[in-house]
Amino acid sequence: MKTIQIQASQNGQPIVKSCSQLIMGSTNFLRADDMDYIHEMFGAYLAAGGNTFDTAHQYDDCEQKIGRWLEETGKREQVNIMTKGAHPDDGEPGNRVNAKAINKDVLESLERLRTSYIDLYALHRDDPSIEVGPIMEALNAHVEAGRIHAIGASNWSHERIQEANDYAKTHGLIGFTFSSPNLSLAKCRIPRWPGSISAGQEMIEWHQSNNLPLLSWSSQAGGFFSGRYTPDNLEDEEMVDVYYTADNWERYRRATELANSKGASAIQIALAYVLHQTYPTAALIGPERLPELQSSLQGMSIPLTENEIKWLDLVTDRI
Repeated sequence: MKTIQIQASQNGQPIVKSCSQLIMGSTNFLRADDMDYIHEMFGAYLAAGGNTFDTAHQYDDCEQKIGRWLEETGKREQVNIMTKGAHPDDGEPGNRVNAKAINKDVLESLERLRTSYIDLYALHRDDPSIEVGPIMEALNAHVEAGRIHAIGASNWSHERIQEANDYAKTHGLIGFTFSSPNLSLAKCRIPRWPGSISAGQEMIEWHQSNNLPLLSWSSQAGGFFSGRYTPDNLEDEEMVDVYYTADNWERYRRATELANSKGASAIQIALAYVLHQTYPTAALIGPERLPELQSSLQGMSIPLTENEIKWLDLVTDRI
């Protein structure tokens, strides 16, 4: 499996985390008390070359299940754990993008994951009213203590990430070395969840110019390209509100046409789109069954040309 490189720090020395382009997300099977199935799914993912797992302090007991799996398999040193904290709906009310909440979430995540360090730690949401300085100081304290190896932002605008990294550079601190917004072939008409960020053209251009890795959540647009949805099927209100636009249905049509020519499916083309950007990208996937994992593995191996990407993105009318 192809990998991307994320800058990190360990024991005061710069290191590089090699992360698989497919990142195993926290899905419903993790919430069930079925460790045998967790072993089966995670084992298949590792056998395919995957090495990075995404979770969050907010995701119920998913961190605990991953921690149990790590302990039972002894594979902690072979994988990367990405977890997130400081979500506004995860604990005490009010602003949580502050040192107190960050400290609480980091320490609790470490305990749940049964590990002494987190490879990739991201702030789950942003609060633009809070100055970036104290946030970066709090995160760097955990890096210096060895609890975190790399820090990033989930659902931060690129302007705020740049502001945070400028502060870090000026003050001799480690900045964000990855970002995790939504990036998908289907564009969100409105935020899928309050405070969530999707990469628009300006953010994409910023990632290109900075070569900053982007780890996309909902990389397959919540199943928009799965065939379960049609313009006249209005049963799923969230999907209708977020993804039902004329442009997205045209992207769906083009993905289907291209898939037919490549012997693939539209949802596999949508995944390949995310993984064929001109800057480092990875896709958070949420397979709940082995066939879904296999579909993603096949999708990541589909080659796409630059012109095919532009055609899928409605930039050009011809492949």
